[in-house]
Amino acid sequence: MAHLLGGENLTVSFATRTILDGVTLGLEDGDRIGMVGRNGDGKSTLMRLLALRSTPDSGRVTKRGDVNIGYLDQSDVLDNDLTVGAAIVGDQADHEWAANPKIREIMGGLVADVDWHANVHALSGGQKRRVALAKLLIEDHDVIMLDEPTNHLDVEGVAWLSRHLKTRWRANQGAFLVVTHDRWFLDEVCNRTWEVHDAMVDPFDGGYAAYVLARAERDRTASVVESKRQQLVKKELAWLRRGAPARTSKPKFRIEAANELIADVPDPRDSVALSKMATARLGKDVLDLEGVSLDFKGDDSASGTKRKLFDDVTLRLAPGQRLGLVGVNGAGKSTLLRLLNGEITPSSGKVKRGKTVVTAVLSQDVKELDDVSDLRVIEVIEREKRSFSVGGKEFTAGQLVEQLGFTKEKQWTPVTDLSGGERRRLQLLRLLVGEPNVLMLDEPTNDLDTDTLAAVEDVLDGWPGTLVVVSHDRYLLERVTDSQMALLGDGKLRGLPGGVDQYLELREAALASGAVTGGASSGSARPTAASGSSAAASGPSEAEKREARKDLNRIDRQLGKIAQQEEKLHVQMAAKSQSGDFDALGELNTKLQELLEEKEGLELEWLEAAEILGE
Repeated sequence: MAHLLGGENLTVSFATRTILDGVTLGLEDGDRIGMVGRNGDGKSTLMRLLALRSTPDSGRVTKRGDVNIGYLDQSDVLDNDLTVGAAIVGDQADHEWAANPKIREIMGGLVADVDWHANVHALSGGQKRRVALAKLLIEDHDVIMLDEPTNHLDVEGVAWLSRHLKTRWRANQGAFLVVTHDRWFLDEVCNRTWEVHDAMVDPFDGGYAAYVLARAERDRTASVVESKRQQLVKKELAWLRRGAPARTSKPKFRIEAANELIADVPDPRDSVALSKMATARLGKDVLDLEGVSLDFKGDDSASGTKRKLFDDVTLRLAPGQRLGLVGVNGAGKSTLLRLLNGEITPSSGKVKRGKTVVTAVLSQDVKELDDVSDLRVIEVIEREKRSFSVGGKEFTAGQLVEQLGFTKEKQWTPVTDLSGGERRRLQLLRLLVGEPNVLMLDEPTNDLDTDTLAAVEDVLDGWPGTLVVVSHDRYLLERVTDSQMALLGDGKLRGLPGGVDQYLELREAALASGAVTGGASSGSARPTAASGSSAAASGPSEAEKREARKDLNRIDRQLGKIAQQEEKLHVQMAAKSQSGDFDALGELNTKLQELLEEKEGLELEWLEAAEILGE
């Protein structure tokens, strides 16, 4: 593969802290790299260096002369005085950009619901983000660098972006580097992972699931990572292996390695025990919406008529239920939480609340911490209680705070000095120590890194109450909830037995039929939405899929036989080594190498067949 760009001995220091220390790495054609690490460990700094947007204290970044780099920063980089159309395509006439199918597809995937003639300054933060992403993607780049591209994208938008990145170049062309906390996205689009930690970068092959397995193996072998972090990584790995059906379709040789590593790890949650505890705390009745309707405040921008945000919606939450909510922007997900919490009243219908219900809501902003801004982290928690019970275990305030990533030094940091991710963690902790029995989380993954997300999920695993989660992070939804429901923008609440995949299918069908409603803005001349049907049409045929399934079964059988032969050869080699028959040992070793080559070839065939099936 051709080298595109790289950094040599990159060192960056801020004040007394070294962020990167002598880091050397590079990108080549075909690289699809995800960057993970704790907040503040230098992911965005490294990306800015490689994008030639900043310079290191020492070391250098080089690139091939003809390489074009596209870079999406976390900050707002659009000219607020431009219209949406001018910000994306410049002074191109409509017929010029509309003649390009690639540009039409990007417009339909990202900005179909944005007014083409609106000024950028009038857009929401999420809309600005999607406009900036569309502007970047319509340009021709050899390397694309994206810093938190999934922020402000809903589940559907994240799925579209993953499809686009997977099909943007041929397998051995182009490269991208992405920083994101969306673990499903990392697994879906990346073939390599960079972990940034302790001023260094460790590379791993594969996406997030492969990275978790490799990191767990590395930590176990080295025995240098504290036992608490090892247990969290193993628990995360147990989820990857057991939790989501989509992740059980991994190569058999990967599954066996994972099974050995997590043999002693229990399931993430004991659902029966948690259900009993929740029933004891909540009783039979929790929160019910019966025939609830709610009028949308303001006129519908398209028709000038009133519309209903909710139309005759019925929802019954059971003790210990763990419900995930997905939906289009503007469909009313956050409003539904406010209805359940009693903050607003419906236009019609009833909201019934159990007598023992104590609710807590994690909102999208962190204004709830304003009243404790003069306190330190540990003081905020100790003001509530000094000891807590989580999952049947007793924790001191310090232990609970440490479990969510606040080190002993960080526990004495004033709230005003915390980063966005740290404020988010403290906000969740403060809710939990109030001992609610119904917890509602509105986009809880905002500003959190992957390690912190794993720690939050670990705490939620042992939390015995009713949980409602609104999130575009499908990994989190599959991880902490047991069922999902969707708001599709038509005023109805729909169950999703097939999970997030079923939601995406429903949305694709709605787009194809033109029956899209909800939070879309209106504009007199804007690009039309493109469904995923064109991408699907170019996918493998049913005959190819049947052949691929046959190949998988055949390869599994062959790999099983090879594993038996490999075991016999090892036994024979051990015997010859003890007897000192080195000639025979050399012959056996030759056979073993031939067997390993055959095994490697079969594993590559397995992966190719799995790719056809989308596994």
